[in-house]
Amino acid sequence: MSRESTGRLIRAPENFLSQDEIAAVQSGRRDFLRNAFLAAAGTLGAQAAIAQPPGYKGDSAILELPEHSKGLGQPVAARAYGEPSKFEKNLQRRESPGLTRVAAASVSFAPLQGLFGIITPNGLHFERHHQGWWDIDPNQHRLMVMGMVKQAKVYTMDDLMRLPSMSRMHFIECGANTGMEWGNVAVPTVQYSHGMLSCCEFTGVKLSTLLDDCGFDRKNGKFVLAEGADGSSMTRTIPMDRALDDVMVAWAMNGEMLRPENGYPLRLVVPGIQGVSWVKWLRRIEVGDEPWGTKDETLHYIDLMPDGTHRQYTSIQECKSVITTPSGGQTLLDKGFYNVTGLAWSGRGKITRVDVSVDGGRNWKTARLEGPTLTKCLTRFNIDWVWNGGPAVLQSRAIDETGYVQPKINQLRATRGTRSIYHNNAIQSWKVAESGEISNVQIY
Repeated sequence: MSRESTGRLIRAPENFLSQDEIAAVQSGRRDFLRNAFLAAAGTLGAQAAIAQPPGYKGDSAILELPEHSKGLGQPVAARAYGEPSKFEKNLQRRESPGLTRVAAASVSFAPLQGLFGIITPNGLHFERHHQGWWDIDPNQHRLMVMGMVKQAKVYTMDDLMRLPSMSRMHFIECGANTGMEWGNVAVPTVQYSHGMLSCCEFTGVKLSTLLDDCGFDRKNGKFVLAEGADGSSMTRTIPMDRALDDVMVAWAMNGEMLRPENGYPLRLVVPGIQGVSWVKWLRRIEVGDEPWGTKDETLHYIDLMPDGTHRQYTSIQECKSVITTPSGGQTLLDKGFYNVTGLAWSGRGKITRVDVSVDGGRNWKTARLEGPTLTKCLTRFNIDWVWNGGPAVLQSRAIDETGYVQPKINQLRATRGTRSIYHNNAIQSWKVAESGEISNVQIY
């Protein structure tokens, strides 16, 4: 394909809000955030559209040897722990201004628009803390397994890491991901609409191994309670059948020990279940015969229904997908070819198909699924698109191995209403204007 027929794209602007602008958002002017993104994208577009000067002889980046082709580069281990290029420094996880009053009980969003494949780099993994994060000394950390067991035990990290280990790739998604969009469009970019999502290879020991080691009550032990060591005392109930299935007690992600903000030195991995149940800084597992109904299971992480009742223990993250580029806040500069790419996932198993529409759902084409396609793991999809310069609305629709089809937002609202926070897995729409600017819209 010729270069002339390949479209160019300005990626979503990063880190452009001043402290005064952040204060404006915190005061409740949420529309300001969306307008600011569009304004910044327009400024960048104008800069990129400057024509070549008279007498232009060719691309100096090709014709003239740069310094790095003529000199001596940096030595090995110049950076003992590697870090990204300085040219990629703006790709960061970011806190949404005004989302919470206290940063220690807030969220940082992963920059999905700038990631490739399915693995989230450890430094860009989204964060959700309820009372801040700690860097805990692994030599002092302990995990206790107790309750309905023959012998309660306390494990050191060395004890745990001597047990048979396993590694599995899974996505983790906060139950509140896309929660701001229940009522209407609220945020401008995929980082803020879907960025409470990450995917890693986790290494640890199966929880069933620890339960067997302690001789849990197989007849009457119906649930386990997982408790974290942070100040919020996060506690979550997990049914025993799931605990015995694929739940892990993990100490590593993507080939290295967990990061402190992701639960170092020990966290629970509960594939397919909302992130709050992946208890960080894990210190206690208790076996019981009924759910505990803790504060984070009765006051929070419940689904408010249209009739005023609420759903409880709705933990599974249903089938969902989103186009990550082109996406909100980005700008298409030319007509021509674009690679439309995105992510799909399901808490019930593997993704089997993703369809993409460029006309707001009137017509659909099946996208390419890039391997591997693993159970309860992100799946990358791609599809070719030639933009004709006219208005367009990009959407993706995922289907998992149970046959579940990702719903439209109006279908979800018909059942769930508009006042919920959690488990919004609706189809996402990105509007492409004739100017090339892309914005978040809701179309069904």
